[in-house]
Amino acid sequence: MYKGIPASPGIVIGQAYVINKKSAEIAKESIAPGKLDAEIQRLRKAVEKTKIDIMSIKEKVIYDIGNSEADIFNAYLMLLEDQMFAGKSETIIKKELVNAEYALMQVLKEYTEFFNKISDSYLKERGRDISGLVDKIVKNLAESKSNEIDAPSEKYIVVAHDLTPADTAEMDKGKVMGFVTEIGGATSHTAIVARSLEIPAVVGVRDITAALNTGDLLILDGEKGIVAVNPGAKVMNAYKEEQKKYSLKLRMLKRLKTLEAVTVDKHKIELKANIEFPEEIGAVIENNADGVGLFRTEFIYMNKMNLPSEEEQFESYKVVLSKMGDKPVTIRTMDIGGDKFLPYFKIMPEQNPFLGLRAIRLSLANQNIFRLQLRAILRASVFGKARIMFPMVSVVEEIEEAKRILEEVKFELKGKKVPYDEQIKVGTMIEVPSAVLMSAEIAKRVDFFSIGTNDLIQYTAAVDRGNEAVSHLYDGLNPAVLRSIKMTTENAHKQGIKVSVCGEMAGQPYLAFILIGLGVDELSGNAASLLSVKKMIRSIKFQSALETADAALKMERASEIKSFLTSKVNQILYETEKGA
Repeated sequence: MYKGIPASPGIVIGQAYVINKKSAEIAKESIAPGKLDAEIQRLRKAVEKTKIDIMSIKEKVIYDIGNSEADIFNAYLMLLEDQMFAGKSETIIKKELVNAEYALMQVLKEYTEFFNKISDSYLKERGRDISGLVDKIVKNLAESKSNEIDAPSEKYIVVAHDLTPADTAEMDKGKVMGFVTEIGGATSHTAIVARSLEIPAVVGVRDITAALNTGDLLILDGEKGIVAVNPGAKVMNAYKEEQKKYSLKLRMLKRLKTLEAVTVDKHKIELKANIEFPEEIGAVIENNADGVGLFRTEFIYMNKMNLPSEEEQFESYKVVLSKMGDKPVTIRTMDIGGDKFLPYFKIMPEQNPFLGLRAIRLSLANQNIFRLQLRAILRASVFGKARIMFPMVSVVEEIEEAKRILEEVKFELKGKKVPYDEQIKVGTMIEVPSAVLMSAEIAKRVDFFSIGTNDLIQYTAAVDRGNEAVSHLYDGLNPAVLRSIKMTTENAHKQGIKVSVCGEMAGQPYLAFILIGLGVDELSGNAASLLSVKKMIRSIKFQSALETADAALKMERASEIKSFLTSKVNQILYETEKGA
């Protein structure tokens, strides 16, 4: 039995089809000066052919699952147009007199080195997207027409080193039951496409291609990230029962799509979704979210080798706002710094970058970049219901300065008669202890709060969750964290503003329960988690959540709180199901 990362839910049982998708080594070949123009033309022809291929796949995706998911491939097309990509390859060919394949790999190496420095999983996956695109260009350089995935005639589970979003989009759902890969993450574009196509998938299963043979019988559990190989009768029968349970659960959750997230005693909770890329809007709409609670804008900066223009940013925000209609979209200004670096933006080395020049501090120190982003957001605001949110505010001076700059940008746009939403709401993240302690004062200066529990836990407990030696101290049920959330909601409500949670805690039903009891008004998590959270909300009484949170706040240990909370939620859910 193998354990990987759950990427797309569902349980399937079928035979393996093993593909070797590892990129072959590209040899460096010298090009005679007289053949230089021909080599550059060969590269341009391959890039153009790749564009046509991507556009064809995009059209197929539009037909199969809709426009929103097809936006993934717009990013590829933009990259193919980017001179920092194709232009750099041509420069290497001219300068070093080498073959196009080798030049492409040198550019890819530069991108890969940059993305490998990033620990943020959302952003790290963008490097793999670029690698997949380069593979397509290299195949077109070789004029390869083979499609490894179409080989067997019967239904099967694909097992590969890696799959690109294009590979996934081209899968025949009549034959491909699911897939397993050795690398990748739940936030990859491949995973996004798989979830949209409802193809169960497990990724990040190391060395599985070498361990399996085509024809091996597999059980793939895309919800738990498990792959069982040639299982015995006992395991097989158990999973057949799990299949039935999962199908029933899915049908029950889908019935909740059109219903409100309201407790038994009629307390309404707004359920919103976090996104990193415009192409994720499809899942947000599919799960009928109340809006976008967090639109991370880092991808706009991190997907490129040069600073994105105002127009590029405007188009990204416009796409999301247009598709969400009258539902709010909270756009967080760039949260660069810490472990998120830009190749074209040099930050002086810091001993502790997580405590250094990052997020709102970086924006205020580089106002030209900050103003450009604010202009793009404001211009896009007329296409929907935009909200602006500033990250990692630690003192009132930062929010005052950020708002002052925002007002100057508004004045500038008004002078040029550029329309924008003059009533646009402005909020701030609550992520550091100083912001919690000053939340009463900060609340007087903004329209809403959003608690980023991921960073709040880290900064409150002084723990790096990526450090295995201390990761056990990273716990959302730490009494200090819960008391911080309670203080924040109380101070916000005194000023008449709402509080959202947009960290990972918001997407876990039993943690969402205590967050509601602590006074949180909105929850914003992964779109795929919304229906499970909604089911929990519709099963509980708000009064019960308040009482549970009050009891937890008196406890001294996270383990004690966890045991108490788990028991309480299980009891409530049992009683709900019993009465149904």
